[in-house]
Amino acid sequence: MPYIQTIPYDESTGDLRTIYDGLIKARGKLAAVHQIQSLNPKALIAHMDLYKAVMFNRSPLKRYQQEMIAVVVSAANECRYCIRHHQEALNFYWKDEDRTERLVTDHTQAGLSLQDQGLCAFAESLTRHPGQATQADTNRLRDLNMDDRAILDATQVVAYFNFVNRLVLGLGVVLSEAEVKGYRY
Repeated sequence: MPYIQTIPYDESTGDLRTIYDGLIKARGKLAAVHQIQSLNPKALIAHMDLYKAVMFNRSPLKRYQQEMIAVVVSAANECRYCIRHHQEALNFYWKDEDRTERLVTDHTQAGLSLQDQGLCAFAESLTRHPGQATQADTNRLRDLNMDDRAILDATQVVAYFNFVNRLVLGLGVVLSEAEVKGYRY
């Protein structure tokens, strides 16, 4: 049970109902992370706009890489809700549940390419030790043939999921396994 009041779909009206309907149309269903923000519909809209800009705009990163970063950040933050959601999304691309589980428990054991290993190490380091980030971190990604746009996009994915993990963990969003399945990727 969340730590604050939320407005479920069947009690939503006006702008919130319109937002909920748009989310259902776009994503296939309404997630608890959306409902936890129901008391501030404008922030929910801004959140979803940021999500789309970070995760679905053209990027030198592949979609699976974005989802992989989301899983690594969420695992570092111990955010089971986001781990499961984005593990499911990543498995849509990888089609290997064992591999996605290894990514959660120890990304160094997930059989990743050098570039993907570098992205995961960057995501984990920036999540766990943000005050220790240096030029050397971005240089390591450049050494893996990543350009500045890819580095920016990776950093934005890391930052976004740290934001969402704290929203979920701070407000007690509960994971429902039934909620994890059935989204559009």
